[in-house]
Amino acid sequence: MAVNMKGKSLISINDLTVEEIYQIFEVSKTLKEELYTGKPHKLLEGKTLGMIFAKPSTRTRVSFEVGIYQLGGIGLYFGPNDLQLKRGESIADTAKVLSRYLSGIMIRTFSHQDVIDLARFGSIPIINGLTDLLHPCQVLTDLFTILEKKRVLKGQKLVYIGDGNNMAHSLLHGCSKVGMDVVIASPSGYTPDEEIVKNAKRNAAYMGSKVEIMTDPIAAVKDADVVYTDVWASMGQEAEAADRKKKFMKFQVNEELVKHAKDDYLFMHCLPAHRGDEVTNEVCDSPNSVIFDEAENRLHVQKAIMALVM
Repeated sequence: MAVNMKGKSLISINDLTVEEIYQIFEVSKTLKEELYTGKPHKLLEGKTLGMIFAKPSTRTRVSFEVGIYQLGGIGLYFGPNDLQLKRGESIADTAKVLSRYLSGIMIRTFSHQDVIDLARFGSIPIINGLTDLLHPCQVLTDLFTILEKKRVLKGQKLVYIGDGNNMAHSLLHGCSKVGMDVVIASPSGYTPDEEIVKNAKRNAAYMGSKVEIMTDPIAAVKDADVVYTDVWASMGQEAEAADRKKKFMKFQVNEELVKHAKDDYLFMHCLPAHRGDEVTNEVCDSPNSVIFDEAENRLHVQKAIMALVM
């Protein structure tokens, strides 16, 4: 049954119902098919998306900018120095002003509170393009990609190997919402946020799935349907990179580790990949890897999100 998402902000997957998640997937599938067959879908003609980037990006910028164009709208890029936020204007005032000009805002930033405040003080949909806490658009894309490849989500086992960061957090939210088993394997001291783990366990209990946090990557990967990793040092953590590399080396996703997964496992990475660190070339370029399908699907899923909320 279709649900009305018009005007809704996307801050966290945990805020979405299961029905809303699957509606995003259904619209993503339709828009992807229409794009490949050359059928125009100018669903947002006359609409304008403001794109605020406190953090640089390849996939987020290009997929949102191309996506709003393909939907018939216009995207306005705002870099770190383009708005008066840099000179002390409050998020509240910025949200109120931009709401008078724009149809929606996508923001990619450091502080998760900035996204919450934009949604609180603005009157247009806010889409979280990434914060240090969460990365919901990426994980909705990941789930859509798994659905394309495996035809079903419920009952699949996804194992994330690495830092308990924004990717781990949104995977916990997303997988638990759709009834997937999710295992996070991180070094001690780098495990995910406890409150997010609690939320995921509540979701999983309702859906009949499991959430596990481990420090042993080999035990975690056993019988995995999906093996996922991310960079060891995220943007803003460059000073910790050398120290993290020492602590994370046994969490590298390599040919030896993935032998413990199912033969038809999918390898996923949100990119950019630091090949030779968190993952080897042999895994990245293997027949099991779907990293470039995953990257492409950012376009289709984010178009669906924009079309539904704007």
